[in-house]
Amino acid sequence: MELLITDLSKTYSNGIKALNSVSLTIPTGMFGLLGPNGSGKSTLMRTIAALQDADSGSITFGDIDVLNNKEEIRKVLGYLPQEFGLYPKVNAEVLLNHLAQLKGIKNASERKETVKMLLEQTNLYDSRKKYLGTFSGGMKQRFGIAQALLGNPGLIIVDEPTAGLDPAERNRFHNLLSEIGENIVVILSSHIIDDIQSLCKNMAIIHKGSVLMSGSPENVVEQINGKIWRKIIEKDALSDYNEFKVISHRLHSGKVEIHVYADELPGLGFEAETASLEDLYFLTIANFQN
Repeated sequence: MELLITDLSKTYSNGIKALNSVSLTIPTGMFGLLGPNGSGKSTLMRTIAALQDADSGSITFGDIDVLNNKEEIRKVLGYLPQEFGLYPKVNAEVLLNHLAQLKGIKNASERKETVKMLLEQTNLYDSRKKYLGTFSGGMKQRFGIAQALLGNPGLIIVDEPTAGLDPAERNRFHNLLSEIGENIVVILSSHIIDDIQSLCKNMAIIHKGSVLMSGSPENVVEQINGKIWRKIIEKDALSDYNEFKVISHRLHSGKVEIHVYADELPGLGFEAETASLEDLYFLTIANFQN
């Protein structure tokens, strides 16, 4: 099963072009959608989830025409939006049971078993009687995944799922997503490069509503191997390097570490740096803006 997006466009009433002829083929497994805030990621996610219409283009999932048959895609979709509300005075077991009913699991014994299995899978079973208002950020995200898994979906969308999580909760969430993404289509939308690199077999970079690059993280990074150079400079010397294609810079022990893109050694003091997905991301965004 694969998700096929073809020439999808969306312009809001205020004139902002959120999607510009987006085309993607998303196979089974984890697919990363990487881009800065405001790049169009959330608009694309909401459109796939049948929460808003596109101006033009098409989306198909298997034999389902997503844009023209919203009820059918909702039957096979699990969705964890960037922000979602929970009833703070309801415990996890009760709310998940209620959501299972809404998802169409009418048989009480089947529903009970499903709720138990999902709470165990998301490591929330021991906290099932606790009010959701007492949950940590990571526990709320895991509960969000539990509700997204109701009904055995074939497609799951998670939008910025690890923003604000501490490292331990982020690792737990990564492990959970990896397990889920083995046999179904999981779209992970994020601006956190490490999340995409560590979790996703395939990915795309989106910026200002356009897909700039797609492929496996390893293959796309391979395109710039041998062309990334690193140098440590004084903080007030950054403007001296305007002649170079500086793709990123960061503070490093009171100085500045710059990464430069060039076919050959750009000058004295530079050393070769193993290319990373972060380098490719910054280079791709810089090339688009220029």
